[in-house]
Amino acid sequence: MTPTSSHDKTNRPAPDVQAGLSINRLSRIHRHLNEQYVQPGKLPGAVTLLARHGEVVWCQAQGQRDVERGRPMERDTVFRVYSMTKPVTAIAMMQLYEQGKFLLNDPVHKYIPYWKNLRVYKSGHYPDFETEPATTTMTIRDLFTHTSGLTYGFTERTPVDAAYRKLKLDGSPILTLDKLVDRLAELPLEFNPGTAWNYSVSTDVLGYLVQQLSGQPLNEYFHQHIFEPLGMTETGFHVRPDQQDRFAACYLYQQGDTMKLQDDPERSRYLKPPRFHSGGGGLVSTIDDYFRFAQALNQGGEYQGARIIGRKTLEFMCRNHLPGGQDLPTMSIGGFSETPYEGTGFGLGFSVKTDVPASHTIGSEGEYGWGGLAGTHFMVDPSEDLVLIFMTQLIPSRAYPVRQELRALAYGALV
Repeated sequence: MTPTSSHDKTNRPAPDVQAGLSINRLSRIHRHLNEQYVQPGKLPGAVTLLARHGEVVWCQAQGQRDVERGRPMERDTVFRVYSMTKPVTAIAMMQLYEQGKFLLNDPVHKYIPYWKNLRVYKSGHYPDFETEPATTTMTIRDLFTHTSGLTYGFTERTPVDAAYRKLKLDGSPILTLDKLVDRLAELPLEFNPGTAWNYSVSTDVLGYLVQQLSGQPLNEYFHQHIFEPLGMTETGFHVRPDQQDRFAACYLYQQGDTMKLQDDPERSRYLKPPRFHSGGGGLVSTIDDYFRFAQALNQGGEYQGARIIGRKTLEFMCRNHLPGGQDLPTMSIGGFSETPYEGTGFGLGFSVKTDVPASHTIGSEGEYGWGGLAGTHFMVDPSEDLVLIFMTQLIPSRAYPVRQELRALAYGALV
């Protein structure tokens, strides 16, 4: 028998290593989530997926998808992904950019003419606002980067977002994309476009523009140009009858680290096709379906032979597009984001890590991703060829620091 050299021992993968990730170390994810969140009743359950070099190395479900009915969380559970819809809308819009349909510095009023004379809030309350003319022009780039001056009603920070709540502009059974755009034209902006960052309905406006530029309803455009090419058969704007028994319940955080039912999967509005196709937060999906989208991004816009975006276009999207290379702590005036502010910029549709030490969280410069209101999250790290996806259903997403903890656990498994 030929003895094994020390050099061979050094370079031979350990038995538990797959695609450069330690399976033993990845098992900490299940243990951590179970001990810290699922067993104490802080989270109903979760599914976590890690892939490296295009290979799914770890995917485990734990806890329950429906606590009241005792139904277990499973890998094919259907989730409300909320704002993880935004990167899909951004890709759709940039597909149209690649066709020469618009330029990023185009004024929004070029495509929505009655948005030409937008005004900025000074004082007062709806409907008696005092306003002044905007000193800058809102561009398509401002919509991508949330520097448009628009807002969300749920932020509950200003009289302007109070008007959004009163008019139900974050979503209602009677809202449509056309009605949203009409109503927004009647309300003041929170600031002059391009001068600050504020999480907002900007991506819903992009969804409206996808419809205008393509001539297709947003749901049909998504299906034809993104979902069907990638084989995303579980993703859409409502839960189909054949998916209903796999649809998760959604919960709301309560003080004292408990939760209560927020959306019953057997009575949910997601069971019917909506009138409002929200490009900012309307999709449902499974972890494997969303992996197909995330892996396409990680592979420069292509997955299993289907290309949804050009490699150079995607590189462009993943740069920090905030004015002057600023970051979120410098530009943000709001109090909500699906990512920690420090060390983070914003690209065309998702956050981009610009400074790892400043972020206080392990990772790589250039990694990008986003999350959803009910705690879902995805991250793509091109330098490590790594994709992380986390699915749960607890509102709000910042109830617990699970995302940051998962990053420590995931990167700690790299060998």
